[in-house]
Amino acid sequence: MSVLSVLPSIERLSRTHQYGRVASVQGLLVEVVGAMNTLGIGARASIECGPDNLVPCEVVGFRDDRALLMPFGALEGVRMGCRAFIGSHEPSIYPSEGWLGRVVNAFGEPIDGKGPLDTGMVPFALRSSPPAAHQRGRVGGKLDLGVRALNTFLTCCEGQRMGIFAGSGVGKSVLLSMLARYTASDVSVIGLIGERGREVQEFIEDDLGELGLARSIVVVATSDESALMRRQAAYLTMSLSEYFRDQGAQVLCLIDSITRFAMAQREIGLSCGEPPTTKGYTPTVFSELPRLLERAGPGLVGLGSITGLFTVLVDGDDHNEPIADAVRGILDGHIVMDRAIAERGRFPAIDILKSVSRTMPKCNTSQEQGLVTAARQQLATYEDMAELIRLGAYRRGTDSAVDQAIHYYPQIEAFLGQVKEEHTDLASCYQLLAEILSNADGSGAANPDLSDPSES
Repeated sequence: MSVLSVLPSIERLSRTHQYGRVASVQGLLVEVVGAMNTLGIGARASIECGPDNLVPCEVVGFRDDRALLMPFGALEGVRMGCRAFIGSHEPSIYPSEGWLGRVVNAFGEPIDGKGPLDTGMVPFALRSSPPAAHQRGRVGGKLDLGVRALNTFLTCCEGQRMGIFAGSGVGKSVLLSMLARYTASDVSVIGLIGERGREVQEFIEDDLGELGLARSIVVVATSDESALMRRQAAYLTMSLSEYFRDQGAQVLCLIDSITRFAMAQREIGLSCGEPPTTKGYTPTVFSELPRLLERAGPGLVGLGSITGLFTVLVDGDDHNEPIADAVRGILDGHIVMDRAIAERGRFPAIDILKSVSRTMPKCNTSQEQGLVTAARQQLATYEDMAELIRLGAYRRGTDSAVDQAIHYYPQIEAFLGQVKEEHTDLASCYQLLAEILSNADGSGAANPDLSDPSES
């Protein structure tokens, strides 16, 4: 490392050290007395447990004349009277282009064994505010996600924010890996929040691959890490996305999962004494969610944008549970994954009829919108009669619209299915769908109308 790259780090070192003393430890909450005038919510502190043992903490509240701290790690060794050194009031990072291709923890420290990270000159706050609403640009053109079901039926634009809603074991992580590999973006910033430790290396090596990792930064906070680490990993993911957005790049921000971010915030809030509300979630959970998610989207006019794709783990397949309901109201669309579809072997198990992309109608041409509308009509007609068809109670010829749906349904289902190793670009997606809908029904039924219904 050169001397010039070390100088900024030296200049940021504090010239004085202020500290308080540990007065009480209750569960994961540490109460500190002293130096109250230098502490604020979100400030950093380090508890000295020994000559070479410092436990990093964050100030999460105050009670009477004491500061309430929560640790980023284990509290083993902390005892009454330990010194708590006061650190930064506004935690920030110093990213650079050299972070691309690296895997970091919630502190922005490398964990991939590739040596130290290059340090940038400009600080980026972990908890910044989104651009002012009247200064933000509008969403851009279509973004090629490489997945047929999304490119056609749920078209995403540059700067859009979408949620992927699914229960456990339905395939959202596999879909996320396809998006990480195939999306046509300049930079990808991927936050693995509360992930299983064994899956991290599999995701990096098998799903991202060498080429995908070269244009990505992966932020990892596994499920065994503290609530503060899991929450900060989400903040760091968004801060890194903002850095590259301000460089003019089109950034893909993936977070898996927002639910675990909300659970971490709930754990922090309950430890501070916040009252639990719906399903035990505290009020700060529902205030932190929009503060995090609104940071994604278009940047200032003339700069880049952050396209956000966030997974939401729905509890018990209930898509109306509190976190799913709150996130759905914030984002620009939702991708619903259905366990019944996964059980019959079609992956990705996206329920097209229950999913919505709010920017889609305006970004499609009339011909493209006509194709999508016609295909949706075939799916909807089939699903309305699905029980009768499966029971054999429907007789062919009774309704020409149902006859058409029975003809097209297997072909559209095959179109929606896609293995993880398969990539289909935007143009090919519409071409394939047009070929399916141009095949006349063997019963002699007319082809579906492929014109834009809004034009009639």
